Amino acid sequence: MDLLNSTLKNIKEINEEFYIAAQKHIDNLTKPIGSLGRLEEFARRLVAITENKNPVLDKKVIFTFAGDHGVTDEGVSAYPREVTRQMVFNLLKGGAGINVLARHAGAEVVIVDIGVDYDFADTDRLMKFKVVRGTRNFTKEPAMTRQDAIRCIDVGIDLANGYTKKGYKIFGTGEMGIGNTTPSSAIASVLTGRPVSEVTGKGTGISDESLKNKIKIIEDGIKLNNPNPDDPIDVLSKVGGAEIGGIAGIVLGAAANRIPVVIDGFISTAGALIAYCIEPKTGDYIFAAHNSVETGHKAMLDKMGLSPILDLNLRLGEGTGAALAMLLIEAGLKIYKEMATFGEAGVSEKV
Repeated sequence: MDLLNSTLKNIKEINEEFYIAAQKHIDNLTKPIGSLGRLEEFARRLVAITENKNPVLDKKVIFTFAGDHGVTDEGVSAYPREVTRQMVFNLLKGGAGINVLARHAGAEVVIVDIGVDYDFADTDRLMKFKVVRGTRNFTKEPAMTRQDAIRCIDVGIDLANGYTKKGYKIFGTGEMGIGNTTPSSAIASVLTGRPVSEVTGKGTGISDESLKNKIKIIEDGIKLNNPNPDDPIDVLSKVGGAEIGGIAGIVLGAAANRIPVVIDGFISTAGALIAYCIEPKTGDYIFAAHNSVETGHKAMLDKMGLSPILDLNLRLGEGTGAALAMLLIEAGLKIYKEMATFGEAGVSEKV
């Protein structure tokens, strides 16, 4: 708990004076007030998060955490468990969706084995921080021990600290793990107080009948493990996943280092919600990339008071939505830094 506790002590409230200063500059640009909508919000938030009136986003990184899930034994996914490791190999070769979109966004992809039930060979392209060899089946027992859940969070914090020191200015989160919409739905239900049926979707594309089974499995797992909604680490350990814990750690570490963090879809948001429920101030440092088609995503965003940037019917994960949203966040910053003021352009202001 030492790393987690020290990180929490470093998470500060946003200084409103930076919002005000940024907004004053934005309102003096050659446009009607508010006419660039959320692009103005992105710039204003970047200034306040970084406490820098001239922020830069020259180094971007997306962390894609990989982990397996014991609950796949219950038939909750359309794909077999071995697809997790197969997709990790695809990520390492640069052939996955996140590789393509990260290249487009000018972001680096960091692939993290935090819980895959497979031993990968050493390679510079893979960060090996395996905490568990897949979680346990939470319909039979807790997914992880509390200690392992904390270790997963610590992995994310360590990565956030390390990449801050390397000069990265914005983080994104992503994941790869067959079956991981199931623990994410469990987390969403416990931490938002919504019924499982309202926050559970078809994930990789299961049938209607399989969805009914998935809902019952989650309900049974929650009943068996009785996770405490007032203790997010308890929820993570009992019905969560290793990659979800890693994402929670990235969010906490980003906030402690005053780094903006762009969360991807449903699973990333489950990780962010764990972080938010541990320390609500983290919400000010999070950009929600998009509104996933996965049922329950909006409930978690609403819990954190976050508005998604994009709505493109995405449900791939990996960090793909985060890569796309980074482009728009950077566009807002370019407007803030490069657009002329009324005085510079010799344009008359509104009378």
